[in-house]
Amino acid sequence: MAATFNPTLRRRRLGAELRRLRQASGLKSTEVAQRLMVSQPKISHLENGNRTISPRDVRELCAVYGVTDPTVVDTLLAMARESGQRGWWQSYGDIPQSVYVALETDATSLRTYEPAVVPDLLQTPAYAHTVIGETVPQLTAEQAATRLKVRLRRQHRIYNPARPLRLSVVLDESVLHRVVGSPEIMREQLEHLNALGAEPHITVQVLPYTAGAHAGLSGQFSILHVAGSPAGMVYVERFGSDLYLEKPSEVRDFDMMHDQLQAKALDAAGSRDVIADVIKTYIDAPSLY
Repeated sequence: MAATFNPTLRRRRLGAELRRLRQASGLKSTEVAQRLMVSQPKISHLENGNRTISPRDVRELCAVYGVTDPTVVDTLLAMARESGQRGWWQSYGDIPQSVYVALETDATSLRTYEPAVVPDLLQTPAYAHTVIGETVPQLTAEQAATRLKVRLRRQHRIYNPARPLRLSVVLDESVLHRVVGSPEIMREQLEHLNALGAEPHITVQVLPYTAGAHAGLSGQFSILHVAGSPAGMVYVERFGSDLYLEKPSEVRDFDMMHDQLQAKALDAAGSRDVIADVIKTYIDAPSLY
């Protein structure tokens, strides 16, 4: 399996390290910009990871900050070279949620609550094809096919034995009963869900109707944790206005929400039993299409 490589996070980490070095030197970003005869926004973009950082940028900034340790400089230069490479998703052109895909690629763990559909990483090809086509009907056949390829490629992340993604999913019970595509597609999808839920690094819990009001009533959210970034990041998917929350206090709030949802949900074994019972309802059920 091809290695997952994430230039976006390399760029963000490098930018954060350059900001730390600037602050340690006692210089303001405006002062650095003046010394290098560049605009102040360029320095901000480099530190925020919003643009590619070249090895030349690194050498010039290290000189301004007085960084002479060859080990530190070489490490920063290596990060700069890596950040200039292309992520696998970029070969598919301009795709939606590219920032999230970049973060997901490098995540070590993912906690998510989904009230409407099976999460992307756990979808079968037929289920994913139907979801993409029904939720974004204006797509051409080619655009829909590209989105499907990207979604299925993202799933490699949970099958990689070298660095499996620790995945904790809470599903609203309605997800099991919402017929996406056909009873046959749903049966296949739920069987796939139970098979994945049996994996040691994947936990699937069903939040039953009887749970009543709960912390997830405001909608879907995902919490990603990445090695070297203790706080993590929250991703809230909204049509045309996705949210990325990085403040430690915000991440803690959503972690607490997920904890509460897990506490109200059925445990993993009970969830598998419920899913198995719903699978039976799709056997010999009349097709809607």
